[in-house]
Amino acid sequence: MQWSPRPGETVALAAVGLALAVAAVFSDPAGRLLLGAAALLLGVVAVRDAVARPRLIVGPEGVTVRGLLRATTIAWPALRVRLREQRRWGVRGRTLELEDARDDAVLVVLGRRDLGADPAAVAEALLAPDAPG
Repeated sequence: MQWSPRPGETVALAAVGLALAVAAVFSDPAGRLLLGAAALLLGVVAVRDAVARPRLIVGPEGVTVRGLLRATTIAWPALRVRLREQRRWGVRGRTLELEDARDDAVLVVLGRRDLGADPAAVAEALLAPDAPG
């Protein structure tokens, strides 16, 4: 099993980033700074989404989360899966938390955009009895 950001969202991010970069060229100095920073941010996120595919991989040895520069693997015996639900400004947000019980420094938080699916469905799949671990 594996989960990735939706390709359409990645393409849309890249397109909006490119549009902002073009708009920055024709803007005043303050606008260049703001539009350029926004274009750079969207470009970095689009590159991360394209390079770090799939974002979450489930295998026999454990769960691997890929990032832009490195991948983190959490072995099945040490894996703790939690689903968090927050309400902020009237908007409900769910995140999937993957924690390594043996290493307090490893906590991975993934949202709907990172997974391309509802975090509750991913948590259910990870905790299912027929999961590889």
